[in-house]
Amino acid sequence: MKLCRYGKPGYEKPGMIDGEGKLRDLSKIVDSLGPNEISPRGLKMLTRLKPESLPLVNGTPRYGVPYVGIGKFVAIGLNYSDHAKEAGLPIPPEPIVFMKATTCISGPNDDVIQPKNSTKLDWEVELGVVIGTTARYVDEASALNHVAGYCIVNDVSERSFQMATSQWDKGKGFDTAGPIGPWLVTTDEIRDPQALDMALEVNEKRMQSGNTRTMVFNVVKLISHVSQYMTLVPGDIIATGTPPGVGLGMKPPVFLKPGDVMRLTISGLGEQKQRVVAYSA
Repeated sequence: MKLCRYGKPGYEKPGMIDGEGKLRDLSKIVDSLGPNEISPRGLKMLTRLKPESLPLVNGTPRYGVPYVGIGKFVAIGLNYSDHAKEAGLPIPPEPIVFMKATTCISGPNDDVIQPKNSTKLDWEVELGVVIGTTARYVDEASALNHVAGYCIVNDVSERSFQMATSQWDKGKGFDTAGPIGPWLVTTDEIRDPQALDMALEVNEKRMQSGNTRTMVFNVVKLISHVSQYMTLVPGDIIATGTPPGVGLGMKPPVFLKPGDVMRLTISGLGEQKQRVVAYSA
């Protein structure tokens, strides 16, 4: 099941993608898509629906963030060995956990705004894991029971901000640094989160290629690990790290500039496309 929200910012309606990839209107069934709707009970109710029975949405409306109620945006650093190598850093002995500000969240195809004083704007295609039930001190064997679904995340990064101190958050949390979507794809469609091809292009040139099987710490390890240090609640999302090919790792480094267009794909999860624009007051 592919769930989404569509429409102008602040006025999005809930939607569902049918078997032919067409957008269907869910607004007569649920008012929104949030923690209640992506809980096991909420998803069970939605799975009873036949997408083809829902009204077809005409045209090509904007996709918003696929659900609301993201209380925590947790991210994992250096979780692909080749990415750690290109960054000139050792493979971490345990997951590197940091947070992206929830104010950075944007729709999957919304513009990425280069922040003021930015000189090293970079891209990172990542698998996002959406929590559907509260996870506290969970073991690896039961970790996936707490997952509602998966989505694409672009962990947009400003490397000069990020590397200014030992804490990465200010290089990861500026406005529009967290595109999510286009869909939340439920676990019945993604049986194995460690078998997903990933790619990112800049101006139609392939920059990143990878597969989630090459994670240093897989999804079950990440959920279990993070839940030892903070309670994960429905709606929280974990961005699980990026494969090699980021701008910082190029020789010489290559960074985004206004006018550049990023295109991200993960198998089964759809596509994102963002244009970089300069900040303006």
